[in-house]
Amino acid sequence: MNLIGTIDFRPKLISSLRHYSMSRFKDDLVAGIVVGIVALPLAIAFGIASGVSPTIGLITAIIGGFLVSALGGCSVQIGGPTGAFIVIVYNIIATYGLEGLAIATLMAGIILVMMGIFRLGVVIKFIPYPIVVGFTAGIALTIFSTQINDFLGLGLRDVPSEFLPKWGLYLSNLDKIDWYTTAVGIASLLIIVIAPKISKKLPGALISIIVITAATYIIGRLHPELTVETIAQRFGNMSTDIPLPHSFELNMATINQLLPSAFTIAVLGAIESLLSATVADGVTGSRTNSNTELIGQGVANIVVPFFGGIPVTGAIARTMTNITNGGRTPVAGIVHTVVLLLIFLFLMPLINLVPMACLGGVLIMVAYNMSGWRTVAHIFKSPKSDVSVLLVTFFLTVIFDLTIAIEIGLLLAIVLFLKRVMGNTTIKVYSEQLDAAEGTDLTTHEVLEVAKGVSVYEIEGPFFFGIATKFDELMRSTLVDKPKVRIIRMRKVPFIDSTGLHNLELLITSSRAEGIDVVLSGVNPTVMHVLERDGVNHLLGPNHIFDHITKAVARANEIALEK
Repeated sequence: MNLIGTIDFRPKLISSLRHYSMSRFKDDLVAGIVVGIVALPLAIAFGIASGVSPTIGLITAIIGGFLVSALGGCSVQIGGPTGAFIVIVYNIIATYGLEGLAIATLMAGIILVMMGIFRLGVVIKFIPYPIVVGFTAGIALTIFSTQINDFLGLGLRDVPSEFLPKWGLYLSNLDKIDWYTTAVGIASLLIIVIAPKISKKLPGALISIIVITAATYIIGRLHPELTVETIAQRFGNMSTDIPLPHSFELNMATINQLLPSAFTIAVLGAIESLLSATVADGVTGSRTNSNTELIGQGVANIVVPFFGGIPVTGAIARTMTNITNGGRTPVAGIVHTVVLLLIFLFLMPLINLVPMACLGGVLIMVAYNMSGWRTVAHIFKSPKSDVSVLLVTFFLTVIFDLTIAIEIGLLLAIVLFLKRVMGNTTIKVYSEQLDAAEGTDLTTHEVLEVAKGVSVYEIEGPFFFGIATKFDELMRSTLVDKPKVRIIRMRKVPFIDSTGLHNLELLITSSRAEGIDVVLSGVNPTVMHVLERDGVNHLLGPNHIFDHITKAVARANEIALEK
């Protein structure tokens, strides 16, 4: 179903409801309830770590998660706030405030929608894996560093957002460690680690929060001198009222300042969502519509800022929880948002009692799971170029910020890719004799006699801007006697870009000025279409472009004899 002209927008919810049954609803209901319970502590923790209140984390999970499930292109995707955005959201709030975050998130949503409209869902998957691993590991380390203050109970205020100054402050205040708070954080971590070993279906983070909150509350009543900071003490008692939509001021100066951050949010959201969808497809055997998924994610990020929300994306851990508990349609994702809404409306007073050190333990475990240290160790066995991209992206993410890391990482990956392509593209020079079957699977060899005054240049690989210059330099360096005819063999040229086309035109023009003919051989239909569109065929003249080298050599020999 193509809803809007040629726009590839086909929400999975619509197709899933066509043959929906009560049996399927029961499975989705169970999965949705479980995912809602699992998502609760993560939404609260991600909200706090991002520099906003727990309420905002829950509101984002409710509204954003609903829109991702209702409008997305993946049957089992669970959307909401994720750890990947903590760093960039925190930095945006520190620099531009909550209104700046809202504007950046809105613009990121628009960018995501445009990506989907222009069918970039497949393209975004081609972002090099070392970049993804590098900034994910960098985010993990940054998240870990943001939790040290609460985990150790240092009680520091106005902690710098930069990595190095932050750790400098921590190290200079280690004498302020509150050992009771640290014990609470360690106990929280132990429960999260041990719970899955008892049963993989046990939500370790939720069990940790329930047990630790109850224990610290009871201990606090029995021993008032043993206290630990709670959510209510940090943020005040959380309201159970859903925020009303509000507007914010847009102007070009603000847009220009926040556009790089918005682009980073959009790219990161697209990568994480499509990565989560790809993993889900591998498990369920379903097929995600990448463009619809981007549009759904974009709409979610356009809407949540009006309710004070933070960026939304697909969450791999919650999506996998949905799958393992039987969820197979977007209905499960919608049920999970209903569960979160009911908790938000009726259980917020209990959430106020959760210790900050406990949430610190939850986020430290999130950081550990995000770090992907096994993957990092594996990539270190890869080519040096991949290792370089990973390390540069990692250190830029940690020391500077995610926006710079993604931009520089992508640029470095592109440069290294072009270097590899240029290294694999070769240019051969022939004279006197040429084997027409060379480089093919043919066993019969056809040796062609090349007349004196005819030079043959074969390009193997794409004729793009890097190779165009290389070809021009090679041709000039190998020129001894001025030829009468130049044959450019292009049977292994899959495409030609504007720079290659420009250099080819210059070669034809300069050769003609010197009285040298240029003959093209083995031009495939794609390249031929580009040459005809640009008028290169007319520039060459009739009978100067051939589909096979035998014909091209015969014609070049004739021209050489005539001259």
